[in-house]
Amino acid sequence: MKSIPQIEPSELKRRLQNGEDIYMIDVREDDEVAQGMVAGAKHIPMGDIPSRLDEIPRDTEVIFICRSGGRSQHVCEFLSHQGIHNIVNMNGGMLQWNSEE
Repeated sequence: MKSIPQIEPSELKRRLQNGEDIYMIDVREDDEVAQGMVAGAKHIPMGDIPSRLDEIPRDTEVIFICRSGGRSQHVCEFLSHQGIHNIVNMNGGMLQWNSEE
């Protein structure tokens, strides 16, 4: 299997600050996203991904976000097995995102 592309939070921040229109999905649970999300991200909890595949765009890059990068990596691997390949994992997740503020 080909490896999942990764993006560092600092690179995502730079791209957002440059005004890029980026599709992001946060796969954390409700109580976690209540503590804050990347502005503009869509929330689909990890457990809901298999039943909500139709909500994941196939024609644009999609960056997946979680707390530390592990769950989003698993989601990306699952989606790759489903034939969805425009996926990127945010390395370090929200822990790293928040530590760079």
